[in-house]
Amino acid sequence: MKIKLKIWRQKNAKTKGKFVNYSLDDVSPEMSFLEMLDALNTKLIKEGGDPVAYDHDCREGICGCCSLYINGHPHGPGKKTTTCELHMRSFKDGQTIVVEPWRAKAFPVIKDLMVDRNAFDKIIAAGGFISVDIGSAPEANSILAKKEHADEAFDSASCIGCGACVAACKNASAMLFVSAKISQLALLPQGKVEAMERVESMVAKMDELGFGNCTNTYACEAECPKGIKITNIARMNRQFIGSKIGSQKKQ
Repeated sequence: MKIKLKIWRQKNAKTKGKFVNYSLDDVSPEMSFLEMLDALNTKLIKEGGDPVAYDHDCREGICGCCSLYINGHPHGPGKKTTTCELHMRSFKDGQTIVVEPWRAKAFPVIKDLMVDRNAFDKIIAAGGFISVDIGSAPEANSILAKKEHADEAFDSASCIGCGACVAACKNASAMLFVSAKISQLALLPQGKVEAMERVESMVAKMDELGFGNCTNTYACEAECPKGIKITNIARMNRQFIGSKIGSQKKQ
């Protein structure tokens, strides 16, 4: 199959970018999207051009690095699919594919399709952990947890931190990501001890880094490659309000 590509090219964060048109022949429908970009870069290098910069790592839908905005959707047209899991059979012969980086103040462009997502790491460092004594692993049944809570925590923990929720949101909100990381800890006994401090610290860091607020369009849930539920945001808001009320009572 033949495809046409309209790819965002930008030298660095300080320069203006623009779309550049490319064409690629003999694309196999069984190629992954990243394999197609590899083929394009091989062609550009052979022609003496500058290859397109983009992030990738595991290519198994786990790491979240392959964060591309494809034809108006984070990670492309597939449902619950990362860019590396997207295959060219999802597109038609001769179709034009528009590829962009995430668009968010908190995710500045590094080069071409690569963005700096260190903001997520800073949010995790602000409170996405539990304080426990290190040592050998405890016996599994020594701390009991309800199965439904364990299941919900596991579902929340499946968030890969790719940033699709931010890219999908008209306000570039990170609330789905933050709430998922809060839920995966707060739903389990080990995470309840620091739950109030955690939610305040992580929300404050999120706001400090310039992410927008949630306006309940549900775009984040619809575009999330792991199907993280927006109910996590409701849980985070309840915890945040409860923490603020508790803090005022102590004063």
